[in-house]
Amino acid sequence: MIAGLSFVGLVVAGLPIAFILLAVAIIYILSSGNTVLLASLPQQLFGGLESYGLLALPLFILLGELMNEGGIGRRLMGLAMSIIGSVRGGLAYVNLLANMMMASILGSTVAQITVMSRMAVPEMDRAGYPRDISAAITAAGGLLAPVIPPSMLFIIYGVVAQISIGDLFVAGVVPGLMMAVSFFAVIAILGRIYNFPQGESYNWSQRFKALCDALPAVIIPVTIIGTILGGIATPTESAVLAIVASVLIGRFVYGELEFSHLAPAFVRAARGAAVVLFLIAAAQVFSWVITFENLPATVAVFLQSLTESPTVFLLLVVALLLVLGMFTDPIPAIILVVPVLLPVATNVYGVDPFHFGMIVCLTLVVGLLTPPVGTGLFTAALMTGVKAERIALMTMPFLLTTMAVILAIVFFPVLLKLL
Repeated sequence: MIAGLSFVGLVVAGLPIAFILLAVAIIYILSSGNTVLLASLPQQLFGGLESYGLLALPLFILLGELMNEGGIGRRLMGLAMSIIGSVRGGLAYVNLLANMMMASILGSTVAQITVMSRMAVPEMDRAGYPRDISAAITAAGGLLAPVIPPSMLFIIYGVVAQISIGDLFVAGVVPGLMMAVSFFAVIAILGRIYNFPQGESYNWSQRFKALCDALPAVIIPVTIIGTILGGIATPTESAVLAIVASVLIGRFVYGELEFSHLAPAFVRAARGAAVVLFLIAAAQVFSWVITFENLPATVAVFLQSLTESPTVFLLLVVALLLVLGMFTDPIPAIILVVPVLLPVATNVYGVDPFHFGMIVCLTLVVGLLTPPVGTGLFTAALMTGVKAERIALMTMPFLLTTMAVILAIVFFPVLLKLL
């Protein structure tokens, strides 16, 4: 009880979630009188990082930095523009298509929205699109980053749940494509409502030139997804291969990546990874405490009193995560929720851990664009100068279609096994 009140109080006080998790663990140990557990706390803290799968996290963050420095993202944007052609709202489709390409490389919503806001929004401004529409489409495209492999959320979930990250990546392909197709449909409807301008017309010669220019850049997502699907490399190994390819392409093919850029990129990647890894280490201590408290068993008994249906249980989880996602980022939410609910899902209701993980990750993605926290929402507002409230309103159709995809996966788990 004391630990629970402490958790709520520290959250209200605005402390970083990693410090809250550590503080609550220590408060619980002291209040329970089991002070002997303090001797095991450092071991649990470092034990949370002893996972081979976690190596993929800083590597993919570094990959995003090197891609941005090497001009790879801009080439992918040009390729998307040539593919769409002169259809009405062409640049809006290009924005989303480029987001899909970037999602297969970056895996981070904040990184993706930052990059795409710099590349796509100015182009859409010049073409006559309302800036709030441009910002909303860019923000919505960022929802694909945590779903289309390689996904930071899948890596975190795989580590916490102790299941194959590579298999999670494969399971995420179909939901990611479903989201993308539904987003294209939303753009088509918005195009009629707001009378989007015609896209730029490309002849076959220009398309061929854009393809040739972007072909080296396409090697990177092909390397990541191909080596994982083919069983050639683990996600960690594929990240290393993609980093090597990114450096070689950025330096020797495009000539934009200077060796002097490498050190700052490594520093930025190290800082970003350190924040996430410390959070994971703190969460290991928190998970250890709630397991010691037998919280999963308590939650299982409570949920069984509500329903015996696995489907109803999953719908309750979706409702819980929608609320939780409004107040916390997906990564700490996964770390908080999965150790408690996954044992209940698998042992009590017989839910497949991959099915459960996909529902958890997709539902928490919605929180990226919902206030009051909404990391992706406020990143888009900061990068585009559009008010967060306006972006939140304009992204509502995309959020509703994402919810439709989540419900489809709840009721039809076979969708995850199509590949």
